[in-house]
Amino acid sequence: MPVSPATRRPLLRASALLLLGGLASGCAARIDPAASGLRLPGLFRGAAAAPVPGAMRWPDATWWQGFNAPQLDALMRAAMAGNLDLAAAAARLRQADAEVRISGAALLPSLDADASARRSRASNRNPGSAAPAGNSFGAGLSASYEVDFWGRNRAILDSARASATAARYAIGVTALSTQSAVANALFNALGALEQLEIQRGNLEVATRNLTILRQRLAVGTATGLDVAQQETVVAQQRAAIPGLQRTVEQNAFALGTLTGVPPGAIDIAALRLEEITVPGIEPGLPAELLARRPDVQQAEANLLAANANVAAARAALFPTIALTGSGGVQSLALETLLRPGSTLYSLTAGLTAPIFDGGALRAQVAQFSARQQELLATYRLAILAALQDTETSLSALQRATEAVALQRARERAAQRAYQIAEAQLQAGTVDLLTVLSVQSSLFSARNALADAQTDRLLAAAGLFTALGGGWSDVPPAPAPLPVALPGQASSAR
Repeated sequence: MPVSPATRRPLLRASALLLLGGLASGCAARIDPAASGLRLPGLFRGAAAAPVPGAMRWPDATWWQGFNAPQLDALMRAAMAGNLDLAAAAARLRQADAEVRISGAALLPSLDADASARRSRASNRNPGSAAPAGNSFGAGLSASYEVDFWGRNRAILDSARASATAARYAIGVTALSTQSAVANALFNALGALEQLEIQRGNLEVATRNLTILRQRLAVGTATGLDVAQQETVVAQQRAAIPGLQRTVEQNAFALGTLTGVPPGAIDIAALRLEEITVPGIEPGLPAELLARRPDVQQAEANLLAANANVAAARAALFPTIALTGSGGVQSLALETLLRPGSTLYSLTAGLTAPIFDGGALRAQVAQFSARQQELLATYRLAILAALQDTETSLSALQRATEAVALQRARERAAQRAYQIAEAQLQAGTVDLLTVLSVQSSLFSARNALADAQTDRLLAAAGLFTALGGGWSDVPPAPAPLPVALPGQASSAR
């Protein structure tokens, strides 16, 4: 079937456009994928061989609720609403999103409009008469478009998108860091409060024994040395109290900053460490961990942005093609402005190729390539650090749990020994040195048990955050995070 000349011309134009598009896509800058090249282990060494009944395999976003500590829940809510680091991270995300829109604008034509009205008068060579004045009116449109033949602008847009993704994951990194800091500060404060209670009990016991020795000194059954030794024990127990109070206050001040309120606006209510539940957890697989950890995802996004920057820098070595056009009307009289004779236009196609720039463009390629290698190493390090954090936290929780059981048995034995020694001291059947030794063992066992319980809580919180804390990539609200008021934060007291 023959094709008429009228039909052939549109077909030729369409074919030319398709060919140009194919050439453009074939010449577009290629962006390397973000791959670490590391081989992951199949299982965590510290994971239980068999599933633990009731354990969480995938941490919940509100993992701290598993501790059954209302004070911790209230502080976490206040921190997620009022933490200023989170507010700054959300603002950085909005900046990155705006940068994506700015970078995307380079792929679209730009259009400008202008309008002008002018009245002018030239100088007159005849001093006796005024020079004639004239008017001119104009209106026009101008458009320009850069043909992204080598894919440079597309690569810049991809880089901006990857940077925005990294900023989104940075919110998760900040959130996990804040949650970990809140849990650590509260558990350290509660541990110090428990040790403070133990220390006051130790002081009471030591004071009671001092009273007994003074009574015996009065009747001649004890010596002044016996009394002086016990007075030293009493002074030691009393001197340990201010340090524990300082620990409680410092952690309370830290919780104020973490929740966005002035230091001193939060009071910590005492809570027995044994009343806090340590939830069980299954770590899952190492590959799943990398999907949960926002810091790993952030490092991957940064690497992808660097790969796109390298592609854009390479594309900058090639010529750029720009299309510009302008059109409008211009006339000396406003009533003739829209007549056909007032129309004007111009069309321009330009090609700009770098010839000599002192090696700046190639140096930029080398710079971005070196940055790419840096971020690749950072990405690999983030993966290894995530695996190390998890293995370390699994080991810490396991050993801390064992230590609590051992220290509890030690404390019970020391308590029984002291009860026997105290009864024999009152009956006069045991010497003071034996009582002092048993008393010191009891005090040490009580403090060691409180330390072990605190370490176990810290290890459990560390394991949750090492596993990513259940954080998921949910875009935050565009509005800035509110700052908690002191009255709101005091609900955690």
